Amino acid sequence: MKKFLILSLTVILAFGIFCGATVTANAEQTVSALDIKARSALLMDYDTGTIVFAKNEKERMPIASMVKIMTLLLALEDIDAGKLSVDDTVRASENAASMGGSQAFLDAGSDYTVNELLKSIVVGSANDSCVAIAEHISGSVDTFVARMNEKAKSLGMLDTRFINCTGLPGAEQYCCAHDVALMTRALISHEKFFDYSKVWMFDFAHPSGRVTQLSNTNKLIRAYEGCDGGKTGFTNDAKFCLSATAKRGDTRLISVVCGAESSKVRNAQNAALFNFGFANYETKQVVKAGIAADTEYSVSGGKESAIKAVPAADKFVFLKKGDTPALEYNYEIPELRAPIESGDVIGTLKVTNKGEAVCEVPLVSDRTVLKSGYLDIVDDFIANW
Repeated sequence: MKKFLILSLTVILAFGIFCGATVTANAEQTVSALDIKARSALLMDYDTGTIVFAKNEKERMPIASMVKIMTLLLALEDIDAGKLSVDDTVRASENAASMGGSQAFLDAGSDYTVNELLKSIVVGSANDSCVAIAEHISGSVDTFVARMNEKAKSLGMLDTRFINCTGLPGAEQYCCAHDVALMTRALISHEKFFDYSKVWMFDFAHPSGRVTQLSNTNKLIRAYEGCDGGKTGFTNDAKFCLSATAKRGDTRLISVVCGAESSKVRNAQNAALFNFGFANYETKQVVKAGIAADTEYSVSGGKESAIKAVPAADKFVFLKKGDTPALEYNYEIPELRAPIESGDVIGTLKVTNKGEAVCEVPLVSDRTVLKSGYLDIVDDFIANW
């Protein structure tokens, strides 16, 4: 049997004007007013995955070094899972050191840390560092690429096929703006990424004492207010590409531009997408992790008779400015029996707007309730005699 507690409230969204560094926008601007000249583009809200603008977003095409987004994602996943450490030593192979294009100019046979290699990939788009990381994690590039494709499927990237970990040209390698946004969203969920993506320039020191100076290929981190990360790409076939993220207030957006004619156009198009999003939409927190509802829920067979339900995670709603949704909070708690540990999932909080699902988050117990023993039962009997 489930108990339902429905609380209703109205969230009033305040109008606000957000100004960008390159292109101006206002709250009356419409999607049709966006003149995106690149081959394809997409603007997505990070928290909810809501797509605000799209142009040819499912068209398959080369994306150049934006392929490295997946390489970085797999490395950071392994770090968060404890399978890889930033302090691990990686020996650069002849294969890694032979990579052309953008590189850190690794010395074959020399040892580098995972931290140094990841930093060189994010900042300098180093192909040789990508191969060194892939070989270290999976033993070979081919094995690592197979994992890249598996991860793409799990993220719902249906128009993607990887054949390498660098983005160097290959006829059978393709992606699309929509899928780039999906893997970018997954990547920036790892806070470690921002330790690298905000770096403007650094000296990559080699064991031999030689130094390679690397500068950030994503110029928007200095040119656009709120931009703190991204990955660029360029080949003759892919032209100029960029997947970037920017945050203002509680709103974080992801913009993707593929196939622009120049780096200047690419940057301006990403800025225009950001400006449109920040001018017309905003993010509001509708659930706060750790904040218990006032209502207590009965627990049978325990040393305590009741607990409170606590949301396990923050949740946000992404809406057009001026919208005034009426949100309903539905606490679904099944019959509770001891023992219950603090943090155990005990139910679900569902937030709806006019019957439409907004978000769902697990509810956990705010305390530990031990199972009643024989003496507890006797004490209760005497107390209630």
